[in-house]
Amino acid sequence: MSVKEATGEDASPDTPAAAANTPAEEVKPAKGESRTDMVGKALGLLVLLGDEPRGASAAEISRRADLPFSTTYRLLGSLTRDGFVDYEPDGRRYHLGLRIFQLGQRVSNHHGFAGTALPILRRVTEETGEATILSVRDGIHHLTVNKVDGPQTFRVTSDPGFLGALHTTSVGKALVAFAEDEDREKLLEELPLEPLTALSITDRDAFRAEIEKVRRQGYAVMDEENELGMRAVAVPVFNSQGVAFASLATAVPVFRLSMEALVALVPLLQAAAVELSARLPQR
Repeated sequence: MSVKEATGEDASPDTPAAAANTPAEEVKPAKGESRTDMVGKALGLLVLLGDEPRGASAAEISRRADLPFSTTYRLLGSLTRDGFVDYEPDGRRYHLGLRIFQLGQRVSNHHGFAGTALPILRRVTEETGEATILSVRDGIHHLTVNKVDGPQTFRVTSDPGFLGALHTTSVGKALVAFAEDEDREKLLEELPLEPLTALSITDRDAFRAEIEKVRRQGYAVMDEENELGMRAVAVPVFNSQGVAFASLATAVPVFRLSMEALVALVPLLQAAAVELSARLPQR
């Protein structure tokens, strides 16, 4: 691995593709490291990549993991070979791979989210003609658990397994607003408020006011804050303690429904959320 590759200059022959083709027995722990250590470090890299929906370079991952670049690069090569990580040659960035998605889907199915929720989501989409999305909170992101697209040709891009921002999405705002008190306060104080569009909320006081508004009205909206040309409305799915363990949304392109028409779907979403609350295993 050359310094040029690490800094994003022309790659040497020691490329990610070469590392991905290295036999497993050649990816050995460095002196003083046990195999358990290396497994833990590899899992740590996967967790870090889970917080980077747009991917990250090997150098960025190395810095965030506080690992030597050579160790990080070697682990990424092994994880890429086995499908846990994907490598994007054009941007020299790593992303979580298809195998992680497959395992996540198995966990979702095991816990009943995907299979149990699907008929309810389909029914909502049949009534609205638009995409219906079910999300849960994963740390400082929301995770799309399931989605049913409408019959229209314009698709919503938040597919199952997608990690998105909490502060710029309707599902994320609903999850923050109806989280446990301690979690909500921590998110209000510490959640990164990075702009995704010019309409994203980036002011801490404004975000707190938005979450209080969501709590008062019982639903959250997104109006081109996460993606230009898209708007959405979401409601919480409550557990028996009155805490949101998921959120349910309808998402549409702005040219198809006004915000008023979208908010008119809240009672339909709330009825579906009550049904989901009764049927889904609660987290």
